[in-house]
Amino acid sequence: MSSTALKEPSTQGPEDKSKIGIPPVPIIDTPLSKSVALIRPTLVLSLLAIRFNELVAEPVSTLRVALPVVAIIQAIYAILCLPVAGSYTAKVAKKSRPGEKKKTDANSPNVISTAVLALLLTAISTPAVYVLFILFGAPFLDHVAHTLLCAAHFSLLGLFPVFYSRGVSSQALLAIAGASAPLDEPFGALVGAVVGAWLGAIPIPLDWDREWQKWPITILVGLYTGSLSFSFASGWLLYGKHLAEAGEKDE
Repeated sequence: MSSTALKEPSTQGPEDKSKIGIPPVPIIDTPLSKSVALIRPTLVLSLLAIRFNELVAEPVSTLRVALPVVAIIQAIYAILCLPVAGSYTAKVAKKSRPGEKKKTDANSPNVISTAVLALLLTAISTPAVYVLFILFGAPFLDHVAHTLLCAAHFSLLGLFPVFYSRGVSSQALLAIAGASAPLDEPFGALVGAVVGAWLGAIPIPLDWDREWQKWPITILVGLYTGSLSFSFASGWLLYGKHLAEAGEKDE
């Protein structure tokens, strides 16, 4: 995953640099890829609904068992549906002429090794997500395992697709951190996870005395629902737009 793979030469002004240099990540244009991209949100949310009672009763053990399952689903989704970091920019930059045979690049990134590296980056990022949860109000000394597992699930849903499709390009990651990147499925998954987790915290302090209000049940439901639904919307309905443009359209 080269940090220079996502950079493209541009003759545009500084105001257009982010939009030209950071293209949206497309879904691979095959029937299998599009089918998997459509099925994944329903599959994962169905598994969440089926295991919800267990999640409320035993959150730590349920989240621990679910973690490798989610990792496998996300890895399969990335390999089948998302282009490896940098590969799609090359296709945009140079299109094959009619009748010209496609050349195979021996140095092209391997999808399996890229997925493994993306999972490693996801694991490395989990402690940072854990710290952010603490800073935004998660229990500091209590429920450490709950918060750490919640951070791991957040990283798999929101960060793993970004690492797989964007690599470690500082330009791309800074654009994503600054919310200036165009919307696509990986970026939409991260935005949806952040917003969903934030909205999921609303029921916790309410005086309803329900078991599902305990930390971090509503956070997890919010981040799963938000990540999967906004990922789908960003890949199919808002693809290529920016957050400001999407907000203006909604208004």
